Amino acid sequence: MNLKRTILFETERLVFTTWDEADCALAFALWGDHEVTRWTSSSDVLSEEEVEARLTREIQREKQEGVQYWPLFQKGSDVFVGCCGLGPYAPKEHIYELGFLLTRDHWGQGYAQEAAQAVVRYAFDKLGAVQLMAGHHPDDEAAHHILSKLGFEHTEDRRDEATGTMRPFYILNKTQPVL
Repeated sequence: MNLKRTILFETERLVFTTWDEADCALAFALWGDHEVTRWTSSSDVLSEEEVEARLTREIQREKQEGVQYWPLFQKGSDVFVGCCGLGPYAPKEHIYELGFLLTRDHWGQGYAQEAAQAVVRYAFDKLGAVQLMAGHHPDDEAAHHILSKLGFEHTEDRRDEATGTMRPFYILNKTQPVL
């Protein structure tokens, strides 16, 4: 592997690392692509400044909370795949929010499922999470399929401030089996 990054954990095909200030180009490849962010943002496309702000938030979240939406790379290469990780939903109660977002050229290859499954295990086994939350854009059938396959249960629909849409909202308790 050519990556000069600290590896947090790995799956069969993916390597999880952390964001740093030098990752602006990677961040823009992901969060600057309207086809990718249409599932997560109400604006047509994030500006360079908005992408930089998002990157800064992820870096700060890792420093303050020990979690972020970690960048993903194909194992054995420097190929950036996207991000998958955790947000602090209620960290004092050990509840986190799962999220995943892939670059367009990695859609439909099982990477999101593989990454999300690894993050769920990491949350429960390493962080001591008792519950995970997740939501997705109402038209994102792939995200619905992934969450259902992982055992998340739909609990309600909630208004998402970032997109202005009502989103399906899910929970996964530690007592539920993780596939």
